[in-house]
Amino acid sequence: MPTRKNPPPAADRYALRYAQLRQQLQELAYFCKGTVLERRMKCGHPSCACHRHPSKRHGPYWEWTYKAQGKTVNVKLPSEAGPLYQAATQQYRKLKSLLTRLERISRTVLAAQAKQSKARRAS
Repeated sequence: MPTRKNPPPAADRYALRYAQLRQQLQELAYFCKGTVLERRMKCGHPSCACHRHPSKRHGPYWEWTYKAQGKTVNVKLPSEAGPLYQAATQQYRKLKSLLTRLERISRTVLAAQAKQSKARRAS
């Protein structure tokens, strides 16, 4: 039967994972919160092909929506800026995910350190 290597101590595993997440944080590109949508619209002319065939709608038109001071803000973007803002909002979601994971690891390590500190004081 093959022997297993002893896993690294929990503190080392957490420190390694924390360092990996911090590295990912440093690799983030520009970011912004919100949502970017690519829209295709019908025009006001009922005889236009856009009313008969969804594939013939006008656009794409890019719109960035975000919250500021409790209010929803809509910004129409030029066509060349749409994909840039879309990538930036994806980076923002990645940032939020990384921060959540970093916080979870931090809470776990802090709880373990507090427990060790209490055990040291008791002995």
